[in-house]
Amino acid sequence: MNCMIAQSGGPTVAINASLAGVLKANEATKSYDKIYGALNGIVGVLHHNFLELTSLIEEEDNFIDRLIHTPAMYLGSCRYKIPSGDEGQEIYRQVFKVFEEYQIGAFFYIGGNDSMDTVDKLSKYGASINSSVRIVGIPKTIDNDLVTIDHTPGFGSAAKYVATSVREVAWDAYIYAVPSVTIIEIMGRDAGWLTAAAALARTEDSPAPDRIYLPEVAFDLDAVTEDVRNILKEKNTVVLAISEGIRDKNGEYISTTDGGSDIFGHNHLSGAGKTLEHLLKEALGVKVRSIEINVLQRCASHLASRTDLEESVRLGETAHALALAGKTAVMASVKRVSGTGFDGTRPAHECVEDASSPYQVAYTSVPVSLVANQVKSVPREWINAEGNDVTDAMVNYLRPLIAGEPHLSYTDGLADYLSTKHLYHVKA
Repeated sequence: MNCMIAQSGGPTVAINASLAGVLKANEATKSYDKIYGALNGIVGVLHHNFLELTSLIEEEDNFIDRLIHTPAMYLGSCRYKIPSGDEGQEIYRQVFKVFEEYQIGAFFYIGGNDSMDTVDKLSKYGASINSSVRIVGIPKTIDNDLVTIDHTPGFGSAAKYVATSVREVAWDAYIYAVPSVTIIEIMGRDAGWLTAAAALARTEDSPAPDRIYLPEVAFDLDAVTEDVRNILKEKNTVVLAISEGIRDKNGEYISTTDGGSDIFGHNHLSGAGKTLEHLLKEALGVKVRSIEINVLQRCASHLASRTDLEESVRLGETAHALALAGKTAVMASVKRVSGTGFDGTRPAHECVEDASSPYQVAYTSVPVSLVANQVKSVPREWINAEGNDVTDAMVNYLRPLIAGEPHLSYTDGLADYLSTKHLYHVKA
């Protein structure tokens, strides 16, 4: 009996660590004879584009360890929504025909909200035909917006990159003795978790970012302008952290859009920071610049969180164990059992807020139907009353997730990652 793994959605520092976790668990148990990696997600399954990962483990030195420290997605990705109706049924039949052909006993899909939708749909179809294939989801997303999980793999490393970048931008901005505003735009269309991580940049001497704006609270341009004007009366430099998805009181994005959306219906956003730059420059008459961190925050392995990588490996191992135990239609999950935490299943004010308690987690599973197409927003209690900053509870929640540094291998002064040449010429 064999198993199959695929990756989907946006890349992260830690998604390959979860893939490595499945491989590591199978090396220890020898439960599956072969592990096939589908290239470019569910599309690779449909097109029979596979890597035999068990062979790579034997052929390449330290393959699993190097995989843990390789960013993005070793197997490639896709953004593919299985259609409804007869066309969808035909795709399900094709997928399970592939499973039968390759003697697949378990299928692992690593991804975010939309990927869990695919896991849910495949699981339901499998149940309808009494298939014995176990379908297990493994979470990932830098957005940290999956429900029923304390935090998602990839988020801690992205948060570490954001906090580091904001601190370095602030140091750059402080050197000029002229009034200025620096706007840092951070990913987060519907949830502001990653932008909230900018608060970790603050030191005893540096308050930057001076203000933080998340999509969970309506953005009031007049209030923001007056707030910035007052800060400039006290000092020369203002640093703002904003989510790409900030909206006004009518729920309209302040950024421009290209009028389009992806296959899952997500709007294509462009330039919240640039939009605010022009508005503040006109209103205040001072130097204003905007910086869009963009994709840099997704795969910066040189600033990875060791905690993030280690937990991602464990979630891969957990998924492997779930399949062996006969579980299907589930997602591997992590629950914080001590330290400040928020698993999305209870109000934030009921969560532990004692930063002195040790950080510990437990690994479990949740029905994937509870996760698919849901969004975990930042709780309002973790945003200040004015809606322009986060609370100490948020900082306490975030701090353990960025802890620890990975030990990377370097060649010619640059980090040495596994080759992805197998993805260069894959046809869609």
